Amino acid sequence: MKRSLRGCEAAGEILGAMMAADGSGAPTCKRRSPDASARAPRANRVAGVVLAGGRSSRMGGVDKAFLQAEGRVLIPETLDLLRNCFPEVVVVANRPDKFRSLGVTVTGDEFPGCGPLAGIHAAMGVVATPYVFVLACDMPFVQRSTIEFLVQRLDSQDALIPRWDGDIEPLHGIYATRLRPRIEDALRAGVTAIRAFLPEIDADFVGEAQMRAVPGAERSFLNINTPEDAARFDLRL
Repeated sequence: MKRSLRGCEAAGEILGAMMAADGSGAPTCKRRSPDASARAPRANRVAGVVLAGGRSSRMGGVDKAFLQAEGRVLIPETLDLLRNCFPEVVVVANRPDKFRSLGVTVTGDEFPGCGPLAGIHAAMGVVATPYVFVLACDMPFVQRSTIEFLVQRLDSQDALIPRWDGDIEPLHGIYATRLRPRIEDALRAGVTAIRAFLPEIDADFVGEAQMRAVPGAERSFLNINTPEDAARFDLRL
């Protein structure tokens, strides 16, 4: 899956834009108790999912879920954002013990080593909502604006996938939990790539021009795949 950093702002500008005006260093979605009345009605049909079970081979095996900015680990802030967007939040991880202190539901793959599709399958097995918003843990700058834009487009599709940077971004997308049996069948048949599974379902692809018109989209789709990416955005591992 192609995920370049083309067209992104300078690191200092991006990080500066994400800091709260009160100087606390928190990201744009500040910590607060989840409030269902503040969510868009359709968001209550969706659970937030962070996939944190990758091998991080391009990071030299370092866990990308625990990237730091200015001494702050970013994953708690991502989880807070998702809690304010959705009624349920789940992390799928190979090492659940690393996330227990974060006060979040953690589950592991039922099909270990089968990639993000297996992570989506695992998350669908523990949520009560009819949809899941799936986010890769190497996208630490996710913005509420892009999440809400996708949720507002949700109708009865099997999946809602944004296009970005000339490709698709399946790990910033929404999936119907009714797909779980079909995903399991695909995994048992050896299909482990999300993009190989998508042609088999009713997937709605959101055009890149539409996504780029959403405020904060450039930041939301940033990926930190390598130590060089982390250094560019002044992140620590």
